[in-house]
Amino acid sequence: MKVPQRRNPVVPQQCAAVPYQREAPPSAPDYRDWLLWLVPMMNLGAKVLMALPLALLLTTNRVLVLPNVVSIPNGPSALAAKEAAWGLDRYAAISQDNGLVPIVEPEILLDGDHGIDRTFDVAQKVWAEVFFYLAQNNVVFEGILLKPSMVTPGAECKDRATPEQVADYTLKLLRRRIPPSVPGIMFLSGGQSEVGATLNLNAMNQAPNLWHVSFSYARALQNTCLKKWGGGPENVKEAQEALLVRAKANSLAQLGKYRGGGVRGSQKGNVCQGICLLGH
Repeated sequence: MKVPQRRNPVVPQQCAAVPYQREAPPSAPDYRDWLLWLVPMMNLGAKVLMALPLALLLTTNRVLVLPNVVSIPNGPSALAAKEAAWGLDRYAAISQDNGLVPIVEPEILLDGDHGIDRTFDVAQKVWAEVFFYLAQNNVVFEGILLKPSMVTPGAECKDRATPEQVADYTLKLLRRRIPPSVPGIMFLSGGQSEVGATLNLNAMNQAPNLWHVSFSYARALQNTCLKKWGGGPENVKEAQEALLVRAKANSLAQLGKYRGGGVRGSQKGNVCQGICLLGH
């Protein structure tokens, strides 16, 4: 696949070589100073953007995660959604052009007291922009993975959603916005509780869908494990066991076969609590 490349702006020779007389008072900013600084920096940014995927080719993974974060209480404005989607999708195109598999991550933060319908509305707009610009940048849908947030109420919303409701809203959003040619959907936990994220994923896989719907959790997979470990070498074995419990639970959930296990003794007080960090 060959992604069309935009030509970089050319800095005129005289801009770099010929000094000019400052007409404004010394205290006033001169726009020409900004231009002389900005154009080379734009070229440098484009080169850095191209160089990172090339550097990653030296690794054995050949998969590149491209995160993009949207906050609901602060917007997003239509312009913000477009700009975020464009940058994300340009990077996806550059990654594919260099032989990497981009993991496209349009994350909707849980911050706020909004209900699940508000999350659904915002996610619809954001995902529409993301896939519009993926197509505009000639990204091959079969060669990406999508790593989105589930559709849930805000972390401070009093009306909590059941796993069945989360599954219904999230699958409806997938059907409306995601082409069936995308091979895999790897959900973020996004601050949900450990068990909550597992139950929601399990409910989605108990309903018909066109994709492989799985997980790419961090906090909802590692939270109890890290607390058990606490940095102490003597806690490593117990922490590993806790991680294995959560990994097995989510492995069953991505098959729709989770039956509510995976919670041990002292873990019960932790995993049922939300672990949302505002702004993350």
